[in-house]
Amino acid sequence: MKSAALYITTVLIWGSTWLAIEFQLGDIAVELSLFYRFAIAALLMWLYVAYKKPDMRFSLIDHGFFALLAICNFALNYLMLYWAQNYLTSAMTSIAFSLLLVMNIVNTRLFFGKPISKRIYTGAALAVLGITCLFWPQLQQFDLSNGALVGLLLALGGTFVASLGNMVSVRNSRKQIGVLQGNAWGMLYSAIGLALYVLMNDVQFSLNAPTSYWLSLLYLSIFGTVIAFGCYFALLKNIGPEKASYVIVLFPLVAVTLSSFFEGFEWHANTFAGFSLVLLGNAIVLTPTKRINAFLANRAIAKSGSVPS
Repeated sequence: MKSAALYITTVLIWGSTWLAIEFQLGDIAVELSLFYRFAIAALLMWLYVAYKKPDMRFSLIDHGFFALLAICNFALNYLMLYWAQNYLTSAMTSIAFSLLLVMNIVNTRLFFGKPISKRIYTGAALAVLGITCLFWPQLQQFDLSNGALVGLLLALGGTFVASLGNMVSVRNSRKQIGVLQGNAWGMLYSAIGLALYVLMNDVQFSLNAPTSYWLSLLYLSIFGTVIAFGCYFALLKNIGPEKASYVIVLFPLVAVTLSSFFEGFEWHANTFAGFSLVLLGNAIVLTPTKRINAFLANRAIAKSGSVPS
């Protein structure tokens, strides 16, 4: 029951954050918006730490991994995804991000030696084929100046960086580092890192933005960062990266639905085909081979109308 609640919370929040990001674009520089987001999140996390009073003392090596977590999960990946949404709708970015599932499994093999089953290759091939269908009109006119292709490359790059951050989170869990402690240090380091990035790149400081910007910022900081990451990393710790990645199959459904209503996201033949293939590929990746074989056997029995003796 606890894992189910964590799943539902993460899916609904992360599925809606893609639309919320749209309200962050245009008025204030992306880098500054992310600094605001993680500064608020870090402040909330450390207020909670002050209330709960967990042991926050860790080795220098652990702090190095907290900094790496900050870069991969809370800073660089979000910069790339925010940049991607300058070129793509929230629906398209969320679908591209769903390839995190495949990247997580491959990286789990590379970093932790977990074998990759044969179905993973099938699922990954379908997911890649789905992304190809989604962006087929742009791929036919391959040109890096094409906005959609730039957005796709940024989204995939941000997704890969996020996967590396997931591996850092798994490492921290194996070292018995709590989700609260790891996230608190990671968000603090991300806020500091983003502040340095803003200063070094001479980003213009501004507070001049509409109410929708500030409301979406609070939603992204509190729900999209503090609550959703807490739930997701708890899932990573409790059931492992493969099972926790089920949320990645589900939240694009929420994102695409919201984008259709609020952004006028248009469905075409390649969109239907691509989205379906991505979901099918991710489902195959996450479904054990025994369940797939049992499902196919039951379908064959149902079609033949026979009953097994």
